[in-house]
Amino acid sequence: MSQFMEDVSRLFIDGKLVAAQSGKTYDNISPATEEVIGQAADAGPEDMDRAIAAARRAFDETDWSTNHEFRYRCLEQLHTALEAAKDEIRPLIAAETGSPMGICRMGGPQCDVPITFIPETLKILQDYRWQRDIGESEMMGTTSKRLVCKESIGVVACITPWNVPLQINLAKAVPALAAGCTVVLKAAPETPWSATLLGKIIAEQTDIPAGVFNVITASDPRVTGEQLVNDPRVDMISFTGSTAVGKHIMAQAAQQVKKVFLELGGKSANIILDDADLSAALFTALQVCFHAGQGCAICTRLLVPRSKYKETSELLVQYFGFIAYGDPAAEDQIMGPLISARQRDRVLGYIEKGLAEGATLLLGGGRPAGLDKGYYVEPTVFIDVNNDMTIAREEIFGPVLVVIPFEDDDDAVRIANDSPYGLSAMVTSADEARAMAVARRLRTGTIGVNGGNFYCGDAPFGGYKQSGIGREMGLEGFEEYLETKTIALGV
Repeated sequence: MSQFMEDVSRLFIDGKLVAAQSGKTYDNISPATEEVIGQAADAGPEDMDRAIAAARRAFDETDWSTNHEFRYRCLEQLHTALEAAKDEIRPLIAAETGSPMGICRMGGPQCDVPITFIPETLKILQDYRWQRDIGESEMMGTTSKRLVCKESIGVVACITPWNVPLQINLAKAVPALAAGCTVVLKAAPETPWSATLLGKIIAEQTDIPAGVFNVITASDPRVTGEQLVNDPRVDMISFTGSTAVGKHIMAQAAQQVKKVFLELGGKSANIILDDADLSAALFTALQVCFHAGQGCAICTRLLVPRSKYKETSELLVQYFGFIAYGDPAAEDQIMGPLISARQRDRVLGYIEKGLAEGATLLLGGGRPAGLDKGYYVEPTVFIDVNNDMTIAREEIFGPVLVVIPFEDDDDAVRIANDSPYGLSAMVTSADEARAMAVARRLRTGTIGVNGGNFYCGDAPFGGYKQSGIGREMGLEGFEEYLETKTIALGV
């Protein structure tokens, strides 16, 4: 085993790359080949306890939370080191996520792009007003000068998923660190290296003090996850994942009135209005194949005018024929396998449910005949779908699109908003004002209008309703990790 692979197979606790205290490891499996590609440390409660203790001590006993210039320099070092290491990082991420190499480069969220977002956080840190004077006030016979101060919230537990792990690891950890917090990052068991590589780089190429950043990997996320959420030394939980797990974390955190940030599921609508160029607009439907549909903000409900429903079906058959997949090294493919056999079977179960409830399978619907290895599911499109069906209401997290007709703009808005989720949406129209009017009526946190892309390091990301609480990235994402203190000085 190379030194690089040995390092990313270890935990990062209190400034050191270490094995699990038990000595246990677990296999890291390639979703594209179903083969073991390496090992990850299998942490237990004793490892998590050490990580939390280190983060607590680093917050309480160092000047990390107050030394803004030092934090800036350390995070600048991290950015420089990640940029320099991209050629080593991409193959690791591609191997453990199953993403084709092309979406690990520029244009995709798996490696290059999230690294380029770090300077946006550095700019916020550099320019941020940590204190503001709101003037004097006379109240109850006392005159006071008032100051509003922003302070680091403390120890943050970052719990991340497997779909775009480096993106979300950075989107949580970098703003939390920039805000002056200390971090325990608990990686998804399926994608440990996307987290442990950060520990290696921080240990070797930055001045970030011991204990400020820690990484835990474990084959069973429940034991260490519950421990992290419930430990009173942890001040905040930042979680991205399923709505069901998010609800559980929120309930657990409530026992200590602990702050939570939750970025959860989605069932987003792509609305093509009747004046849009249908043949052009329908290319946006292919996003359901991006990373095999394993993205919370992917629009998996396609809403089209009833008058164009037949034409839509014909074009979708043609367009989905363009999707090539099955080559992990491909630079021009956007679709890979699902993350695991369990997730593949879950997606196939939803497809069976759609058929049982009366939807019509337009294309796909099973495992591809030509691929003997890998957790692949064919790009799948359902028509004759109504918004009450399970496949229209629940997050499938696979390459499955449902096509729903609407009568007019009001009906499109009604259908789009008739969902427990509210993470993302798309609207296309030949009339920008009309598209914007529809967009403003949608109960969702992010919207692309006429091809607009909200995904950027300075743009807040998050959802309404059961899609979550709070925002990630941008100024709002930075401020998630701050407390507000008001000081009144008698004059």
